[in-house]
Parts: sequence; C-alpha cells; structure tokens
Amino acid sequence: MNQFNTAFTIFLSLIVEAFPFLLLGVMLSSALLFFVDERKLLRLIPKQPLLGALAGSAIGFLFPVCECGNVPVARRFLLQGFPPSVAVGFLLAAPTINPVVIWSTWTAFRDQPELVIFRVIFSLLIATGIAWIFSSQADLRPLLQPGMVRLMPDPSKDSAVDEEKDESLSLLQPGNFLIGNDGKRVKLDVSMGETPQLFQDLVKQPWSYRWRLFMDNALQELRELGGVLVIGSAIAALIQVGMPRDLILAVGTGPVTSILAMMILGAVVSICSTVDAFFALSFASTFTSASLLAFLVFGPMIDIKSVGLMLSMFKPRPIIYLLVLAAQLTFVLTFLYHMVD
Repeated sequence: MNQFNTAFTIFLSLIVEAFPFLLLGVMLSSALLFFVDERKLLRLIPKQPLLGALAGSAIGFLFPVCECGNVPVARRFLLQGFPPSVAVGFLLAAPTINPVVIWSTWTAFRDQPELVIFRVIFSLLIATGIAWIFSSQADLRPLLQPGMVRLMPDPSKDSAVDEEKDESLSLLQPGNFLIGNDGKRVKLDVSMGETPQLFQDLVKQPWSYRWRLFMDNALQELRELGGVLVIGSAIAALIQVGMPRDLILAVGTGPVTSILAMMILGAVVSICSTVDAFFALSFASTFTSASLLAFLVFGPMIDIKSVGLMLSMFKPRPIIYLLVLAAQLTFVLTFLYHMVD
C-alpha cells in the first residue's frame, strides 16, 4: 500500500508539474496557426540542412517550453511545411535552450556556472547534429504517424511558400479538421486533392473569428496530448517506485558508470526541465560534475514522458533512433568534459 501511495503521489506531482508547460506549448502551437503567417517565418529559415537544423534548435530560445510543451509546437512546424531539420532541432533543443530553463539552472548551480554554459552548448550541439542527420530523409512522412501525414504538405511542392496554395488551404485542428469557405469545420475524411477550392487563409479572417478558432484548436490539441501525458506520467511513476534509487547510486561511483546512471535516472524520473536542475543538485555531493551534466542534457531530450508525447508525431522506430543518437552523443560529450575537467 505504501508503494502504491508513493507511485500515486509521484504520478500526481508529474501531472501538476508538467501540465502548465503542456498548456503553454499548446497555446503557442495554436498561436502559430492562427496569428502567425508561416510564409513569412519560413522565408527566414535557411534552406541549407545544417543551418536549418541550427536555426530550429535556436528557435527554442523564443518559445519557453519544456519537454511537455515542445511536441505540439514541433507538430505545428511540420504541418505548416517547415523543413524536418527545423522541427526535429526544436523538438530536442527547446526543453533546454530557453530562458526559463537557463535561469533555473543558473539559480541551482550558481557556484558551478560551467554546468550552465555546457548544458546549453551540449544541448545545442546534440540537437543540431541529430536534426542534421534527420534532414538526410528528404521525405519525413514514412516516419510519422498516419494522422500527421494526412495533413502535411506535399514535399514535391513548396506549398508553404506558394502564395496561391496558402490562400486556398488552412489547418484548424491537429490532424482532424479544416476550415471551409462557409466558416464551418470540415472533417478530413477525404484527401487534399479532392477539395481544391474549399478552404481559405485564416490569417486574413477577423480577429474575433480567429480567437474563437484558437480556443477550439487549443482544447482539441490539449485533449489529444493530455491523454498521452497521463499515460506517460503513470509509467514513469511506476518505474520510479520499482527501481530502487540506491541501486543507481551504487553504480554511480566511476566516471563511466556515473554518467550512465545519471542518464538513466534522467530518462526515468521525467522531471520537467524547468526544475530538473534542483533535482540534480541533490546528487552534487555523490556524483561527478560530468554525470550531473549528462542528467541535465539527456533527461529533457529523452524521458518516458516525452517519448509518450513524441508517439503522437513519430512511429516507434524513429523515436528509437532519436533515443540512441541522443544517448551516444550525450555520453561522448560529457565523458570528454570529465576528462578535461
């Protein structure tokens, strides 16, 4: 019974901690849809894959969302025709490369400013590198969930920049509805090609009309991702109770095993990136600085909670690729940091 109570407490704490940032991400996603002309934003994104990956990773600084709120924004990037490298870079970097997380890390490790600096540098390098690798996949649709694929623009046509097509098509909800000329929601049961002149550009609609659709879209997306968040938090809570923390501490004495242990801990505990620095601070007297850095870099990118949310975008196989690449790069960079520290 005590274990059940502990698991339930952890579950509730994860939900309470993560939900505000999921809500923030959903609101930003809806704002991108209804109040931002993606054609103008797209023109600012470099076409070169590596620069596009770097730009996508750096955009996270403009959107202060953690690993609970980055998924809806990254989904919207893909649906609005952004290059895959931009969406993947943002997905991995946004939980760390944002002013809220940088400030909280500085507050926790004021006596070790190098951890703050290298957390940002390593996160940016890893996110950019993985996004660049994913840019080699010219068409990302085979890696995405069917619901995402149905609404993505055709990569053979520059639909996001094509003025004529932009004025005839606009998205309403995350993979379910479109807006018709009569202002009514139309269920997406047919392909894009069968509805050529049915839709109009939302950015040209009155503000009051867009505000109403903004709330409608936000509620729909929150319902979709909120369910995934509940499941992921429940799994994280069960694992935290089932995996004794003493076992992780026992294997965390060496330079290699300590990094691996803290990476595993970061993936398991699924703490929001805005407060994970304070959790890591509690291990400062037991673990090396490199292992603390591994926790701060890897945890926000890949944890049980965020993997559950990523499943709303990607099929399982690309998520495994993301996990393996992020783990390998995090280990190499933090081990090198330990060697020169």
